[in-house]
Amino acid sequence: MKFSVAQIKRTTHNEPFTFDGKVDVSELETMNNDIRNIEPVHVSGQCHVQGEQLFFSFTIKGKMILPCARTLVDVPYSFKIRADEVFSLSTYYGEEEMENEIHPIDGEMLDLTPYIKENILLEVPFRVFSDDANAKENAPMNGDGWDFISNEKTEQKIDPRLKKLESLLKDKKKEK
Repeated sequence: MKFSVAQIKRTTHNEPFTFDGKVDVSELETMNNDIRNIEPVHVSGQCHVQGEQLFFSFTIKGKMILPCARTLVDVPYSFKIRADEVFSLSTYYGEEEMENEIHPIDGEMLDLTPYIKENILLEVPFRVFSDDANAKENAPMNGDGWDFISNEKTEQKIDPRLKKLESLLKDKKKEK
């Protein structure tokens, strides 16, 4: 979601600059987080200009797929995030602006997409649980380097490398 700074300045004389659209944030799926799938999000909001600063207030609505904390099945999670971001057009960007999270604008275009992604990542819940009664049956039983073992299924499996030791133990039991 990119905007021209000149366009924003032109339209904000009488009223705030408003925007509304869909943003593809599917890149979040490839990052190291729990998001398995995320649809394009709907972003709407407005921008106010005050001196050399641009104040963006916007809402992000969407749906993502996260793993269940108990069973690892897919859980759809709808979200609605209110976000505020401040940008500075000033060439004098210092430590104070950095501490107050005022973002500098380089050039004539402002790209809001990285800030949309950041706000989504900050709102990903720590864990979600499936409401599905059949979640246990649909849960994966093995994966890359792991297998699910329940108390009912535990068997005495002997490591093949220790198989000869088992025969020694059987011999000792026979001697007694």
